[in-house]
Amino acid sequence: MLRRSVLAVASGLCLFLALPTADIWPLAFVGVAGMSLATVGVSVRAGLGLGLLTGLGTFIPALSWSGVYVGIVPWFALGITEAVYIALLGAACALVQRRRVRPWAIACLWVAQELIRGSVPFGGFPWARLAFSQADSPLVHLASVAGAPGITFAVALVGGWLAVAVARLRSRRVRLPLRQVVAVAAALLIAWAWPVASGGRAVTVAGIQGNVPQSGLDFNAQRRAVLDNHVRLTRSVASDVRAGRLPRPDLVIWPENSSDIDPLRNPDAATEITAAVADVGVPTMVGAVLQEPSPRVSNATLLYVPGRGIADRYVKQHPVPFAEYIPYRSFFRTFSDKVDLVTKDFAAGSKPSVFAAPTPSGTVKVGPVICFEVAYDDLTREPVRRGAQLLAVQTNNATFGRTAESEQQLAISRLRAIEHGRSVVHISTVGVSALITPDGRTHEGSSLFTRKALVGQLPLRTATTWADRAGRVPEAVVSVIAGLLLLRGIRVRRGDKVRDRAEITPDRPVTPSAHEKDVHDRL
Repeated sequence: MLRRSVLAVASGLCLFLALPTADIWPLAFVGVAGMSLATVGVSVRAGLGLGLLTGLGTFIPALSWSGVYVGIVPWFALGITEAVYIALLGAACALVQRRRVRPWAIACLWVAQELIRGSVPFGGFPWARLAFSQADSPLVHLASVAGAPGITFAVALVGGWLAVAVARLRSRRVRLPLRQVVAVAAALLIAWAWPVASGGRAVTVAGIQGNVPQSGLDFNAQRRAVLDNHVRLTRSVASDVRAGRLPRPDLVIWPENSSDIDPLRNPDAATEITAAVADVGVPTMVGAVLQEPSPRVSNATLLYVPGRGIADRYVKQHPVPFAEYIPYRSFFRTFSDKVDLVTKDFAAGSKPSVFAAPTPSGTVKVGPVICFEVAYDDLTREPVRRGAQLLAVQTNNATFGRTAESEQQLAISRLRAIEHGRSVVHISTVGVSALITPDGRTHEGSSLFTRKALVGQLPLRTATTWADRAGRVPEAVVSVIAGLLLLRGIRVRRGDKVRDRAEITPDRPVTPSAHEKDVHDRL
């Protein structure tokens, strides 16, 4: 069991290293293969423990950014919570892999695990999915066909086939499983050659990364300085446009929290934003914190149009638990007083929005997505289904310092661009920011804690991908198959136990006949 435990931990570390910033995407296959091998032929209880070790090896380092300014307790609480789902996956793998690795079952179970992890509790937290490690992999092209769940399925399947090959080599069957090798090679080649979206009417966008005076939780105490940074950089872009140093943008996008001073209630903030919008002369999306509905607040995106003011708004639908609101506050305060850093809970928005921005080159339909919402499939799919030609992912990474969080998030936006066949403006207060074309490539990228305006052309598209048309159906079907596999595994295990009991039960004594008894007595 020690060897299996070491293998489980190593598998988790491989899954972590497949993510940015290490970004060694082939290690995702190795991580799945290692966990698959570790859970073959063990009890369900042992599978649970081995899965937990894999989960801890993945999430404790992968989510280290969550504890940069709030300490080890919230970081480990989140990491352990996420690891529990991998523990359940390990138990499920043990249940269906009684004697050998079963790649197709592993792939189905992994998709089902990510579905549950991204749904419960409190709406789930689907960070560090297998799919999100593949932004630079050939498999990422499959996002337009089956979305993030489809990439997870492909990665887990390849990992399962790799486990089969290793198992055969370990059993001294030197001949490799030819079918599996051919299947892996074919899958990678097909994915690499699969066409991704391109082309479309081009618009010029400007993402404003204004930066903050300092990183950490205290950036909120310098709200006016943050707002001023974004105002000044926007006016600088306007000046460069007039001087001919930059092309005139059709649309300007500020990040999340660029105005934590409510411009609906603070005339000074409203004046500054309106003046900047008038100076640049085009529709501008501003990330703002609104002091409503009282006593809660809202994380919103406001669409400003020159001469009209606020023309539309979107309120974040999925506030982050323990960061933007505290569920069961009095209970969790017993574990950490950091819960009181969130003085007001954020209210959830009720629906997705698509902004119709009247730009100089025509109306542009933009789907706003705020921060961690980019990790949720439905929250990025719905704006596209409602007609969004462009996605704007507005985020604030100031509270995570110089960690991998910002690059992990950018990788998700790159996958979303391919999945939906849409350009994405991924703009942060502090970086990492980038303009992303529908093929997932980044342009005009920025580094952390710098001031930069990202100005460039992006194609607009209206066609929907197979992934958008199918929605959650493939994921649901695969998860149902996973459930059926588990039921079959339970039934087989019960049958094994019944047979085992029958084999160890002593035979029923045979009553001797009267003649046998008489012979025995004479002897």
